[in-house]
Amino acid sequence: MDMSEFLMTNEVAIRLGFFFGVFGVMALWEVLAPRRALTVSKPVRWLNNLGIVFLNSFILRLIFPAAAVGMAAFAGAQGWGVFNYFAVPLWLAVVASVVVLDFIIYLQHVMVHAVPALWRLHRVHHADLDFDVTTGARFHPLEILLSMLIKFATIAVLGPPVVAVVIFEVLLNGTAMFNHANARIPLGVDRILRWFVVTPDMHRVHHSVEDDEANSNFGFNLPWWDRMFGTYRNQPRAGHAAMTIGIHKYRDTKQVAWLPGMLALPFVGRITGYAINRREWGGPDEDR
Repeated sequence: MDMSEFLMTNEVAIRLGFFFGVFGVMALWEVLAPRRALTVSKPVRWLNNLGIVFLNSFILRLIFPAAAVGMAAFAGAQGWGVFNYFAVPLWLAVVASVVVLDFIIYLQHVMVHAVPALWRLHRVHHADLDFDVTTGARFHPLEILLSMLIKFATIAVLGPPVVAVVIFEVLLNGTAMFNHANARIPLGVDRILRWFVVTPDMHRVHHSVEDDEANSNFGFNLPWWDRMFGTYRNQPRAGHAAMTIGIHKYRDTKQVAWLPGMLALPFVGRITGYAINRREWGGPDEDR
């Protein structure tokens, strides 16, 4: 059995192992050194946030049984994509593929903030009234399906090795839990870390109710794209302890903390212009 076959056979076990390992470390870190006081009952939030995670996993496996790894294997068998067309060293193809896939996720994240119809899906993630390790995987099923289709298209064009896709998926899931964790990191360490990975303090700014802060720090794994494209913001104006998390318009726990409300949230209200598209922020018809 070669490496690709091994990864295809054991992909679910590998990802679950890393998921539960990173989740456990972050959950313990939040207990030992929390960054902020939570405003909503943790059992309620965890039950429902993890509920939507398991729902999404079931739907993905039902619709796309082989997921992104299967698409990478299929692209390789068909000779699709840049790295299947040009002969390059495996290490270079792996590193380049992980970086390119991460950049696509950055662009996708900007897109779901820029397009009002897509923001309706993405606001399920932002409507969480607190910010902790479970927020990192809290997405509407329709956004998860859209994200998978974008990954499929990217893989078809790029032709990444199967091992690169596995590494990317593990990194993306692990860093999403890390940078959403309610974990305190010494400021000096954070200043160094955020040159190499998106830290909790860096990403928490993105979950502010303030429009200009929410439309910054879009990176999930690599922090470079925000610095390169002018979407980086160092700190929230109110400070991390005092800033308000969530969306101005959606503060009812029944609507944003419970699973039925989360699933219905994209279909609530009118589609209006979103803040990232406006010259001025604010206004009574906006989500934030």
